[in-house]
Amino acid sequence: MTISVCIVDDNKDIRSALEQIIMMAEGYTLAGSFADAEEALLKIPLAKPNVVLMDINLGDGESGIDCVRQLKPLYPEILFMMCTIYEEDEKIFEALTAGANGYILKKTAPGKLLDALRELYEGGAPMSSQIARKVVNAFQSIGASPVASTATTGKSISILSNRENEILELLAKGMLYKEIAGRLFISQETVRKHVYHIYEKLHVNNRVEAINKFYGR
Repeated sequence: MTISVCIVDDNKDIRSALEQIIMMAEGYTLAGSFADAEEALLKIPLAKPNVVLMDINLGDGESGIDCVRQLKPLYPEILFMMCTIYEEDEKIFEALTAGANGYILKKTAPGKLLDALRELYEGGAPMSSQIARKVVNAFQSIGASPVASTATTGKSISILSNRENEILELLAKGMLYKEIAGRLFISQETVRKHVYHIYEKLHVNNRVEAINKFYGR
């Protein structure tokens, strides 16, 4: 499947670099590229991309987070990947709360960026490892126990298979798909499929919401 991508970034050089990465990659197509929130809000619904690579700081006016907050409820099928320099907890959680499906840093290598886009498209919720661990640490810092059993973390967990519960627990520990695959001696693709089913069964859209369910909130 070809994944259609829109890019939103106010930095011309970075936007051009991202455009080249998408256009030169097999299995991806560039559906649009926009420099500010006003243009993005108008043209993304017309472009109907599978995924939007969204910068947070778009200069004057509304931010990338504002764009996600407005577009996601209207177009839930569009997946939003925040692509930013920001690693601050406040920005991370504001973006995820707004409806972002993934969060990676601009310093991510092109190959890993493309892998993250495909992972998102296939039902995952990719985050740079630094971001994923910040999310997990935030949950643990407010008093949640990372060893909560499936018997006490909420009724919804009972609908998961043993393998799905196992993978959810590892997600809650901040492990990446490749780390989970290595731990369980299965392929990354199998992990992605399990995660997709976990999200579907728990009615969540990303790793943060799934971890929230794991901790019983």
